[in-house]
Amino acid sequence: MADKYTDASFWLKLGNYAKKAGLAVVERALYLYYAAQRPETPAWAKTIIYGALAYFIMPIDVIPDFIPLAGYSDDLGALAGALGLVSLYINDEVKQRARQTLARWFGPVKGKS
Repeated sequence: MADKYTDASFWLKLGNYAKKAGLAVVERALYLYYAAQRPETPAWAKTIIYGALAYFIMPIDVIPDFIPLAGYSDDLGALAGALGLVSLYINDEVKQRARQTLARWFGPVKGKS
């Protein structure tokens, strides 16, 4: 599934659906994205990350994204699972970059500054 991922499709989906997906989904997606950009993140971790991000951007998934309240729950699960596996590579720099992007889309986020 990781071979279906592209940066362009990630940013397109995230930009178009950030508000609808919600802060929790977007935050986790950004943590993974920025962790994958780090040269120190090993290939095995990047494979997990890109697999989870590919699932997030795919138009067809277990729970269709257009279903109110539940639509992004499977995406959240995939992102959270990947985060659990690669959490050693989510450092302060990754979190700061994610906070900056979140602030652009959601405004100042309480507890995230």
